[in-house]
Amino acid sequence: MVKYLLDTNILSEATKPAPNPYVMSALEKRQYEVATASPIWHELRYGCLRLPDGPKRRMIESFLEEVIWRNMDILAYDERAAGWHAQQRAKLTAKGFTPSFVDGQIAAIAKVNGLILVTRNKSDFEHFDNLTVENWFEA
Repeated sequence: MVKYLLDTNILSEATKPAPNPYVMSALEKRQYEVATASPIWHELRYGCLRLPDGPKRRMIESFLEEVIWRNMDILAYDERAAGWHAQQRAKLTAKGFTPSFVDGQIAAIAKVNGLILVTRNKSDFEHFDNLTVENWFEA
């Protein structure tokens, strides 16, 4: 059963020459409990496509295809997520907070699917209502 929504910085950690051991351990332990979101898939693909052709780009393309695309649910930003996001965006804007639009989309997808958002950037999501966020970079 899916329990966690993985942000870009968690997924991309696995492609680094010396990935964070806490992140890698958590990914291994929870490999059957994770999903990601369509805006995150966009960020990963966009970042890869911006790289020049070469071994690094081919390695990342392979990771995206073989690990993420074939083995992980990629959850959509649907009407439920859009509705929650609009409500949160209006509330936060009225309070003087302006989280990035894509962070709002990611938060909404996690929230409406009842998932824990896993990211290194917990502060980007701290103002959203009732959103559970974890940082697997920490022990």
